[in-house]
Amino acid sequence: MTEKSSKEREMPRAHLIHFLSAVGIISILIIDVAIFNFSTQVLSFIPLVIRIILCGIALAFATLFVIRAHNALFSDKDEPPSHLVTDGILNQVRNPMYLGILLLHLAFILLTMSLIGLGAWIVVVIIYDKLASYEEEVLEELFGEEYREYQQRTSKWIPH
Repeated sequence: MTEKSSKEREMPRAHLIHFLSAVGIISILIIDVAIFNFSTQVLSFIPLVIRIILCGIALAFATLFVIRAHNALFSDKDEPPSHLVTDGILNQVRNPMYLGILLLHLAFILLTMSLIGLGAWIVVVIIYDKLASYEEEVLEELFGEEYREYQQRTSKWIPH
């Protein structure tokens, strides 16, 4: 980390938040599908093959975003770059790794068609937006006007 920023690049306990979000979504899906079976009854008109296809599409995009973001940011090192990276997938969306994680969660919700899981996913989206906002504040401190210009031309969540 450079001396320009007084904050760490990641929100404190970010790894714990990632872990608990994943465990929470998985637990809710298991409880909904195995115990309550509410969503399956409500959405029973959606064929399994359609749910599998939707899940596969979401998984493919999730994998694409996570791998491309990791390669752009870390390549052969474990430390984040000391310069602002705005090319590749980061030219399309500012938070591709988080977007990939959210799509991964969504893939399993699409497979189960869990309405309760969808509600939990919305909560996880809000949590990830807070994580991304924290990190964007740090990047703005580190890179100033260069980062603000990047924010103006690149969407936070929707790739263009």
